[in-house]
Formats: sequence, structure tokens, C-alpha cells
Amino acid sequence: MNLSKSLYTKAIQCPKVLWLKKYKKEVLTPPDSSALAIFETGNVVGELACQLFADGKEVLYSKNYDDMIAQTQRYLNEGVKAIYEATFNFEGILVMVDVLSVEDDGSVCIYEVKSSTSVKEIYLHDASIQHYVLKGLGYSVKSTNIVHINNTYVRGDELELNELFSVVDVSAEVGSLQAGISTRLKEFEEYLEDKVNEPNIEIGSHCNKPYECDAKAYCWRVQRHVPAYSVFNIFNLGSKKQVELYDQGIINIGDIPENFDMTALQKQKVQNYKSKTTYIDEEKIEEFVETLAYPIYHLDFETFQQAVPEFKGISPFEQIPFQYSLHIEHENGMLEHKEFLAQDGTDPREAIAKRLCADIPKNVTTLAYNMSFEKGVIKRLASSFESLASHLLTINENMHDLMVPFQKKYYVTPDMNGSYSIKYVLPALVPKMAEAYKELDGVQNGSQAMSAFANMTKLNDEEKRKMRNALLEYCKLDTLAMVEVLRKLKRDIK
Repeated sequence: MNLSKSLYTKAIQCPKVLWLKKYKKEVLTPPDSSALAIFETGNVVGELACQLFADGKEVLYSKNYDDMIAQTQRYLNEGVKAIYEATFNFEGILVMVDVLSVEDDGSVCIYEVKSSTSVKEIYLHDASIQHYVLKGLGYSVKSTNIVHINNTYVRGDELELNELFSVVDVSAEVGSLQAGISTRLKEFEEYLEDKVNEPNIEIGSHCNKPYECDAKAYCWRVQRHVPAYSVFNIFNLGSKKQVELYDQGIINIGDIPENFDMTALQKQKVQNYKSKTTYIDEEKIEEFVETLAYPIYHLDFETFQQAVPEFKGISPFEQIPFQYSLHIEHENGMLEHKEFLAQDGTDPREAIAKRLCADIPKNVTTLAYNMSFEKGVIKRLASSFESLASHLLTINENMHDLMVPFQKKYYVTPDMNGSYSIKYVLPALVPKMAEAYKELDGVQNGSQAMSAFANMTKLNDEEKRKMRNALLEYCKLDTLAMVEVLRKLKRDIK
């Protein structure tokens, strides 16, 4: 059996995906832009972590893994103390060790580098198969370690690698997993021996943990015809009630029995779906609307994150605002639009904080959708720039949340699919606005915006100009959508 460590960890999540990757890979969902960005971040973090181990040498990638194995052996023979991407094969199991540290007595230490901020269970399986291979080849493994990002680190003038990374010895955990590896490998081999028939493995919570499986769309939509809005949206995946319904063959919400035991909220979602009617609590919505004083400043931020902080005062994966859109709605219906988009390659925080204070006066109504995000951004800006803190925190004090009428079920319509996310609320209330996003060129959602700005320094001048325009058009649409949702609420209570 030929198996890489990445296939091994995928098979632990679900053996079926291993079979599909080997024999039917065309049904798997390819990585999207967000997944590709995560891969790229992992590569950057991995290369940087190598600097923790002085005088190391890298095994150059080759499609012929035997060349990489041979190069690894040459470095070992030469007495190299740290080998990056050290490659080994034991009984068909191929592993590439991020960093292999060689001790004076010939024993080795394994270092698996991750761009996350903690040690996850799946990482232990990743490290355990490396330990298994090296032990099988006769190496004395002194320790096995996970190297991950320390998210409490705050960058100073210079990047301090020893502070940026945390090194966790997981030798004990990895050791306890060794006994089960041979059995697991035999199980995987049995699945792969049948090249015709797919493994019959039911869907469940493992489809999303620890990651959403590449085969989820195939297993759920194609094979089992699970609709986009189903019992899995009403009941938590893997919960007792969800499992009970699924065991009865019930996946459509309309098929849930009337006497099925549910919480009040679950029952409300089911009844709303079955009735196909819209529920509007006019009194509560009017109370919400009356808390908003004109002019209303509709605000939306776009942010990006850096696993390795480039700017002083930034922590790993901190949300860094680089753009905002502001639609100012006057009582007579007139709209003004203001916007900010930072220059790429620079720390945007001070510039965006100053512009925000210039564009939003003190003591006006600011409106956001899911305001906890916007308030968090503003609070961090206030803590970074003392001279602007009073104004920024005043903006926060006067912020209101457009999500409230939907979150509190004042306005419920079947097209919202039981959700109060703007992703469902907007097409349900203002379909034309939802369609407008599809017509945008280059940037159509927040993930794309984050990736576009983070990678803008790689573009030439013309590409950069087009991408900046795309970002501005996207963010502008976000706040215009808020204006339209609020207007719809007002129309429906008249």
C-alpha cells in the first residue's frame, strides 16, 4: 500500500475519502481560494520555522520521491544537524518531516510545523505516523514535537522567532497512538483492495471534523440528495435528535413529525418552514427602528490577517482593518457615500482610524450588521492610538446592530432558511441586492476581499488598479445592502 501522511490523516477522518482520492478523485471538491490561502500561509510559516534550527539543509522537492529519500540519506551521512523536509518511506508509507533534528548520538527529533495557534488532535496523528515510519526504519526517535504559532505574541520592532513560535513536546501522546497504527493501516488497505466498490460509510459529524471533507458535497448532495436547508440545519450534526431523524430516513424539514420532541426555537423553525409564511412582529421592529436617529451611518469593515505579523503591535491572526464603506442615510432618504481603502504593503491601522474619526462624528447613530465585529475592530484601534481613543469609543457606544430583528425572530421568512446571517437575510428581503453581488468582477465576498488585499503587493500597477476598484465596489455594496434591508423593514411595518 502506498500512502502519504496527508492521506493517512484524511483516512482517519473518513476512510471513504481515501478510497475516493485513489480511485474516483473527480468527485472531490477542489480547494477554493480560502483553502489555497491557508496552504500558502502554511508554506510561509513552515519556511520561517526552519530558522529556529540553525545550519539546516532542505531536501528539494521532486516528483520522484526516491530522489528526496536519497538526498535525505546523503545529508544524514554528511552529519547535517537539521534537515528540512526530510523524506522517508517505510512499507509504502511516505512521510516528509518538516524539520528533522539529528542529535550527536545519532538519535533524531521530529518537528511538525503548523500555522494554527494550538495543538489539535489531528496533528498528533500526523506526527504519530512520522514517528511510526522512522521507528520502523530503525531510527531512535528522542522526541516528537508540534511547532505552532503563539497568538499571545505581539510584534515589536523586529520579529522574534522564539516568541512567535511555541514548541510542544507531544512524545507521550504520539507514543500512545503507536499501538493502533498497524491495525488502522490494515483497515485502510482492506478498503483499497476493492477498486470497484466505494466504502459504504454514512454521513455524520466526521464530515466536518476536524475539517470539512473534500467529499462532503458528493456524499451529501449527489449520493443522498440532502437539500441545502435540511434537518441538519435545525439540529446539530451528530446530535441525538438529528441522528434519530436520519435513522428514520428523514432529511427534509417538511417530513419532521408534528409530535417530534423539539425545543421551542427548533419547533418555530420547523413550523415556519412548513407554513411557508412570513412572520413579522411589527411592534418589536418598530421599537428597534425608533432607537435609530437620523442621519444613520451604515458601516462595514474589511479586514485581513497575518499568521506572521509584519507590523509593530500586531499579534498573529489579529483582524487588521484595511477598508471600510460608509453609507450615510438622511431622514429624507438622501444617501451619501464615503469610503477608505489603505495602500497595500503598509500598516493601515492609523490611517483608517483617522479617516473613520473624520467621517463619523461623535454622538451619531452608527449601524452595522453583526456589530460585534465592527466594535471589536474599533476597540483595537482605540487601544493602539490613544489620541483617537475617545472619538473611536464614542462611535462604539452609539453603534446599533441591524442583525437584531432577525436574530431575535422579529422578522422570519422561509427564504432565510432559519438563519439570521446576512447571507440568507439579504436574498430573502432584497433579492436584487443579492444578485448584484454575482455581477461584481473580481471580489464577491469577504474571503475574496481579504485574500485580494493580502496579495496585492504581488500585482503589477494595472492589476492593482483593477483590484482596488473591485474592492471598493464590493465594500460599497455591503453598506448599500444594509440601507436596503433597513428600508424593507420599515416598509413592512407600515
